[in-house]
Amino acid sequence: MKINKTYQSLLDKSISSMLSAIEIYNKPDFKYREETFAILSINSWELLFKAQILKNSKYKMNSIYVLENKKKVNGEKSKILQPKLNRAKNPMTINLADSIFRLRKLNINLSLNLVKSLFALIELRDNAIHFHNDAVIQKEIQELGFACIKNYIELLKNWEPKVNLNSYNFYLIPLAYIDSKIEVQSVLTDEVKNYLNYLKKKVTETDDSDVDYSVAIGIDITFKKNTTLDGIGMRYDENGVAIKLSEEDITKKYPLTYKDVTTKCQSRYINFKQNKDFNKIMKHIKSDKNYSHNRKLDPNNPKSQAKTFFNTNIWKKLDESYKKN
Repeated sequence: MKINKTYQSLLDKSISSMLSAIEIYNKPDFKYREETFAILSINSWELLFKAQILKNSKYKMNSIYVLENKKKVNGEKSKILQPKLNRAKNPMTINLADSIFRLRKLNINLSLNLVKSLFALIELRDNAIHFHNDAVIQKEIQELGFACIKNYIELLKNWEPKVNLNSYNFYLIPLAYIDSKIEVQSVLTDEVKNYLNYLKKKVTETDDSDVDYSVAIGIDITFKKNTTLDGIGMRYDENGVAIKLSEEDITKKYPLTYKDVTTKCQSRYINFKQNKDFNKIMKHIKSDKNYSHNRKLDPNNPKSQAKTFFNTNIWKKLDESYKKN
């Protein structure tokens, strides 16, 4: 099947822009990393949205142009729309906010968490000139950056499953030695305070039922003096190294109850039925420690009653059996 060149160019540039944002952020000494990451990542999202709009508009270029009413000979505006030109006399393309609006007109609705995360990055980009002490917001911005990359990969896989992301390194180096609790009030500018308040407001508005997209992803790093590898935090990978969890971490690692899972399934899948097939799948999941954990009321009593909790990796497993809404 022939691929539209403009569409492919927008898609390729989007991926390149995101990779450039990550590469600059991961440099060991780059004084403008947070602001540059915001600028390049927003550009990446904008290009991705434009590519999707173009694809769903049968590759009509006007779908991604800023349009204005054509002027009549007498100077009055006609009902005919034409592309608005920039100073170089080239058609102006829409910005990120307009892209989101046009996606909705095409019945392509984006996650509310995703949109809030993007607008938090836009605020960072637009207010970058005011941030005189970027060290104050490094941790908060990286939490936003983690969500940005996670959301980008998730949406890209949904829209373009043929794109092979295995050859790219989509990750940010953890800021292990940055402590956001240390704030020097004398150098914390009003502009930075305003942005932090804006960011915190966006995070508190997070839709917790949306497990695929995030406004921000928290960073919680603890160092423990230990002679084993048990204390190292990792995420699940079927080819990864087995890890142990302390009992106090279970609630965070396995936040979902059985009822939470069934309730979410009803809105997540269009063909979900809580029947024998579902029970069979859940039986298999319950037997796999990568997806579930049986928490005893009394951990020291082997005969104590237990309740099964699940982590968010369960959705990857269930997605194999059901069609997402």
